[in-house]
Amino acid sequence: MRVDRFLSNLPCFNRKQVRLLLVEKRVRIDGQTVSDPHADVREFSRVEVDDEVLQAGKALRHFMLHKPAGCVSATRDPQHRTVLDLIAEPDKDDLHIAGRLDFNTTGLMLITNDGSWSRRLTQPQTKLAKVYYVETEQDIGPEYAVKFREGLYFAFEDLTTQPAGLELLGPKSARLSIVEGRYHQVKRMFGHFNNKVTHLHRERMGPLTLDNALKPGEYRPLSDHEIELI
Repeated sequence: MRVDRFLSNLPCFNRKQVRLLLVEKRVRIDGQTVSDPHADVREFSRVEVDDEVLQAGKALRHFMLHKPAGCVSATRDPQHRTVLDLIAEPDKDDLHIAGRLDFNTTGLMLITNDGSWSRRLTQPQTKLAKVYYVETEQDIGPEYAVKFREGLYFAFEDLTTQPAGLELLGPKSARLSIVEGRYHQVKRMFGHFNNKVTHLHRERMGPLTLDNALKPGEYRPLSDHEIELI
């Protein structure tokens, strides 16, 4: 919400007073003085006028998790362990998953309470690459890379996938880079050639690469630099 609208919605200010507060630089959002009426007030923003706190806000949190196999990408599940069960943090019900993985897929998962940050990370318009290590049941032929670059038609969604990059690592292993996150997309892409994916591991999302020091099931906070990369 725009800061002028946020302040005007409070019973203590009218629009004229809000304009004056901004001109006099008496408004702070997350510790930064603002005068632009279009400045954003987010759900977790701390908003102050002079020394009065109008919205306390909450600290934004960002975590990198090495997801193990056999774990559900959900906040709650009645039958299976979820990725949030691996997080030992206070108020973890505020957290959500930025980019889900299938039950038996392993690798990089990002968990946060920062909705704007996770949308920048996952929305297709940003075209941030998601990079996977893939192993298959049968050999991967050179025609795979050609077809993945062209895009595959998914009849269920009535769409053609965005161009994807494929790097062969061995007869039955490859590194795949996609910019989307369609339902079971990687498995369906290889399924076009009737080739079953036997192992799938996400290595990278955009500029963020899985920390090799993290064992399956372990996590750590992102650094300020990593957060700012998105």
